[in-house]
Amino acid sequence: MKRQFTILFVISLCIIALLSFKTTSDNDTYIATYSSYIVQAISTQKAIISYLDSANLGSEKDVANLKDRINRARLSLKAADFWLRYLEPTAYKKLNGPLPVEWETEVFEKFEKPYKREGAGLTLAALYFDEEHPSKDSLRNMVLASINTLPTYSTDSITNELKTYHHFFLCNRLYVLNLAAIYTTGFECPETAQVIPELKQMMKDVQNIYAAFNTSYPSTPLSKEYLELYQKTISFVSEQPSDYTKFDHYTFIKDYINPLFGMNQRQILQYHVISHSMVDYSLTKTCNSIFNKSVYNGQNAKGIFIRMDDSAALAELDALGKLLFYDPILSGNNKRSCASCHNPKQYFTDTAVATALQFDHTNFLPRNTPTLINAQFNHLIMLDGKHITLQDQTKAVITSPVEMGSKEQDIIDKVLSCKEYREGFRKLLKYTPQEKEITFSHIASAITYYYSRFSKFYAPFDNAMNNESQLSVEAKSGFNIFMSKAQCATCHFVPQFNGVKPPYIGSEFEVLGVPADTSYKSLSNDKGRYLVNPAMETANAFRTGTIRNTAYTKPYMHNGVFKSLEQVIDFYDAGGGTGHGLKVDNQTLSSDSLKLTKPEKQQLLAFINSLNENIRFESAPERLPESKNKALNNRKVGGEY
Repeated sequence: MKRQFTILFVISLCIIALLSFKTTSDNDTYIATYSSYIVQAISTQKAIISYLDSANLGSEKDVANLKDRINRARLSLKAADFWLRYLEPTAYKKLNGPLPVEWETEVFEKFEKPYKREGAGLTLAALYFDEEHPSKDSLRNMVLASINTLPTYSTDSITNELKTYHHFFLCNRLYVLNLAAIYTTGFECPETAQVIPELKQMMKDVQNIYAAFNTSYPSTPLSKEYLELYQKTISFVSEQPSDYTKFDHYTFIKDYINPLFGMNQRQILQYHVISHSMVDYSLTKTCNSIFNKSVYNGQNAKGIFIRMDDSAALAELDALGKLLFYDPILSGNNKRSCASCHNPKQYFTDTAVATALQFDHTNFLPRNTPTLINAQFNHLIMLDGKHITLQDQTKAVITSPVEMGSKEQDIIDKVLSCKEYREGFRKLLKYTPQEKEITFSHIASAITYYYSRFSKFYAPFDNAMNNESQLSVEAKSGFNIFMSKAQCATCHFVPQFNGVKPPYIGSEFEVLGVPADTSYKSLSNDKGRYLVNPAMETANAFRTGTIRNTAYTKPYMHNGVFKSLEQVIDFYDAGGGTGHGLKVDNQTLSSDSLKLTKPEKQQLLAFINSLNENIRFESAPERLPESKNKALNNRKVGGEY
């Protein structure tokens, strides 16, 4: 109790500091709004602790009262979410962490070993009531972790950001992206019945933030056009059912959120907004649609040629990359190429087998060949996140004894024995002043640049969201199911529908309980992310891939266990591995049945098919560069197996 009193005393001092801060600033209205929202968030959470002290967790009435206080505290927290999530994203995990432990690595931390991020706060507190024997101490600690963290947002390093307008438009960008990607999906709202009520209240609270900002920063205001559309958005949401399964997610994003995003982006450029936060690492300023492939950069496809912008030089790099992609000269036996497993006309995967042949031409690899299309929109590469760049992944596959079985120096020697390759790379060396000689990195970068251009195409769903075409009624209904009842969007986030959520700086991993075969007698023995970062939470975890083009990229899951999308949907509908009776202690997918009807599954498929991109594939090269080593000149385009 003494420790608890000390904590609350410190919090009180922080509140006083916040209140005094607002009276000394030149931007009183805006900062006062910020201060009041933080104070209210602390106050409503302290009310939970006060009630918990005398509550009986065995009493339905007391539990209901506690849940009600948690819901009220969530509304207060969501009122400040506009700032909290952006200004201190790591601390935010203590306020409203969706998971008790996270190991995801942010893009700017990729060179470091993943570290454990412990979550706490209101989401976990609400979910805790579902535990078999909840204790008051555990519940108290979850809420206290949030209360103790909120004063972080009154420190100088954060409040100083409020003294200029720059942070506002960056906070707003993340807020709008989250309106599209997470606020309507139940991603971090434990009670689905509260998803839309929370949304409605939060949007009104943010409207107050907008008004306060424009009062305090009249020379860089949020535009009248934006405010008018935002008011229309509130009106639209207020007329929607409170049941998130009946909410029109499609119209909400297409007619309101995506245009708001574009307006905010234009103001970021107009006001020359400067970012001091790593949260903005991946996002681009020049993209005016969430459904534009340039909205964020996951990977540098150019690799060592990152400085190259000349279109003629890039065309030459692309031509070299295409030849190399089809050339078995990269393999140890000169019989296997990148195209052997990543068939460009099969969406850069292999749809004929569950897993591809190993280099020995006898055994099979343990994992399904992933498509290379849209791979650049991940921050960690491979299903286990082993690699941090596309170029590292390319090098690893080429030198793997079970994949292409080659050695780095042998590759360089063989490639440079071909005049066409040698002269082509020498011509491009001026773009890589850090390297005076042709290296393995030049070769790998040419390959990644070639195949990454097939990630630039759009799907009917994108075109509809950008008002360039219409989407079928079935696909629209399927999207609404995807965002709500089917719970797909809690792992596959707008716009890439992969595991990269706003602000698009990390790749998420999930434990689904994938079986070894469709008999569901045992769990797949592939430990996934655990092999890279051993921890209880990472066992059997795999990076969440994109749903784009999945109609053409069967078989599915890391081991190719499912042959159709219908099987995949049924797997999720039943609650993953746990729902099928397998023991998966750390499964992150809900084990409850989604209870999808047959028509709903068909609508879901219609939406998934609307994500098939209109990619223009090309024919393979007619020939390969000739080598001065005559023994190499019998190799076949695309390899032999």
